[in-house]
Amino acid sequence: MILYHGTNENIETIDLTKGLRHKDFRKGFYVTPDKATAIRMAKKKARLFGGTATLITYEMDDTVFLSDLKIKIFPKNACVEWLLFVDANRDRKNEMPIHDFDIVIGPIANDGVVLQLTNYREGIYSPEEVARLLQDRYLDQQYYFGTERALSFLHKTNTETL
Repeated sequence: MILYHGTNENIETIDLTKGLRHKDFRKGFYVTPDKATAIRMAKKKARLFGGTATLITYEMDDTVFLSDLKIKIFPKNACVEWLLFVDANRDRKNEMPIHDFDIVIGPIANDGVVLQLTNYREGIYSPEEVARLLQDRYLDQQYYFGTERALSFLHKTNTETL
């Protein structure tokens, strides 16, 4: 499977210690199967942090799904379990990781999702109501790699500046 990472610099070696802690699936390395999504991310990172918008292509070895890695796959659409998982990972009060998955696959919590997460945290909507509100929206997909062992199934094939 081909996956893409949009960034503002060429990454020779993935360093899991560089990621931000309070992301959708916690600190780790994120890629997407959608090239357009990765390109948008690369341009956004370059605009915000400087550097050059860069698209890195990876191939994921499909035997990862036959390995003994802990893999969590969420549905492509919003669901209550995914929403609560993202909310817990993004919660800055949670200093310790809330999961021990090597790989997590699921929707990206874009700005619209973050708005609804805020509505949930403020008690305006229940998790079920938020998931229902987001059900008809297309959410780009992401693959989270959280361990070195998981990264061993990901192989860089190309780098291009945008």
